[in-house]
Amino acid sequence: MGDLEIRPVVAADVPAIVAMLADDALGAGRESPDDLTPYLEALARIAGDPNQHLVVAVREGRTVGTLQLTVIPGLSRKGSTRSIVEGVRIHADERGSGLGALLIEWAVDESRRQNCQLVQLTSDATRTDAHRFYERLGFEASHVGFKLQL
Repeated sequence: MGDLEIRPVVAADVPAIVAMLADDALGAGRESPDDLTPYLEALARIAGDPNQHLVVAVREGRTVGTLQLTVIPGLSRKGSTRSIVEGVRIHADERGSGLGALLIEWAVDESRRQNCQLVQLTSDATRTDAHRFYERLGFEASHVGFKLQL
């Protein structure tokens, strides 16, 4: 994995990221790779927020993974700061290569660097393989998540 670079996302990365987001049963119904305008607008908002860290993993000039790390200062837990990992995607031909673990390791290391006391993430209830993956990395399924579609 020595040829792997993890770096902030730039606009040129968006088509590859959106393709990865759409490359499964859940993403296929909610992503629109044919219209990148909303994704580019979102990237501009993300880039303007110092608590957002949207990164890609690049190997040999090809985008092979992505995730977003959000740093949230809070009052609970004695005023601790936490981070949330979202939008983890690995290119289909890279799954099982260890790339996902490297991306999560990057997120945990960056969380420490940002003085976070907790790293949390959610995973769709149907993604049982992902649940096992996160548990192998030391995450615990300690809470039940709720969402309200607006």
